[in-house]
Amino acid sequence: MTTIDDVGNLPPEVGSFRRPQEHLIHPGPARSSKPPTPMDPLRIQLSSAWMATGLVGGIGALFALRRFGWPLLIGGSVLGVATLGHMIFGEPARPVLEQVELRLPHLPPALDGIRIGQISDIHLGLLHTSNNLRWAVEQMERESPELIVLTGDQVMLRRAIPQLTALLRGLRAPLGVYAIAGNHDHWEGLRDVQSALQLAGIPMLINQHRRLTWNGADLWLLGVDDVWDGELDYEAALAGVPQDSFKVLLGHAPDIADEATNYGFDLQLAGHVHGGHLRLPLLGALARPRYGRRYLDGIYQVGGMTLYVSRGLGGAPLRLFCPPEAAIITLRCA
Repeated sequence: MTTIDDVGNLPPEVGSFRRPQEHLIHPGPARSSKPPTPMDPLRIQLSSAWMATGLVGGIGALFALRRFGWPLLIGGSVLGVATLGHMIFGEPARPVLEQVELRLPHLPPALDGIRIGQISDIHLGLLHTSNNLRWAVEQMERESPELIVLTGDQVMLRRAIPQLTALLRGLRAPLGVYAIAGNHDHWEGLRDVQSALQLAGIPMLINQHRRLTWNGADLWLLGVDDVWDGELDYEAALAGVPQDSFKVLLGHAPDIADEATNYGFDLQLAGHVHGGHLRLPLLGALARPRYGRRYLDGIYQVGGMTLYVSRGLGGAPLRLFCPPEAAIITLRCA
């Protein structure tokens, strides 16, 4: 028998920290009137290896041009245009479905084999994002996971918020579909993003939890607010959750794993970093955002907690050896 226990809004007072009741129903607007500049050095860290390689390459190109002349310039220009075309119109438009298996020591045997579909960092409003989201919804319909989660940054542009409802309306799973907030959701208007998701039948968990039951065993799903411009509160999310229960955390920024592992979560699903967008052997990733400096993509073990970081479905249309993704995550007993 499958049941979903929708835990209501948290009480206005948790411990000694008083939280207004309406905050959990209608999260407040972004803290600034306009989104921060994406390339603000305080918000994005560029790889020094990439910068140094670019400088050396530029100097080498000048010497080569003096020796070989215009044929080299024309050939290099053609190659550069082709590579840029692939980075903008090729790879970002070809998402892949990752099949991930995670072995977790505290997974109840009755939950062995349960599957979670993860869609992260849609960034609706940018090039390719609408088509990529349609593709992701089709994959979830075909795979039919027991649970589907959206791990933040649903939109990139405020004008794209109404599209969320139409594109996500058909997304269904036996244990439900749940979302959390990312930094861009705050910047573009969290209330509107939350309303668009609700119209599609998708609740947003903001320092809240849900008790999900599958094959007679409980899976506690917890969603926390974004660490960047939200009000992340682990204790509020955990209020009423049994200490020894199996707990899955939805937390947009992967770097919160270093703190989250101290709260007894078994698994965190995150996004935010987009895999670094551009990646090359030896050089690694070009860019990492604030709160996404330590964990790039894939599987990590952080203390007693497993972390899976999605490369995201959208983001800036500029990718190299870092295709966008949706994921089907199968949980197995260790």
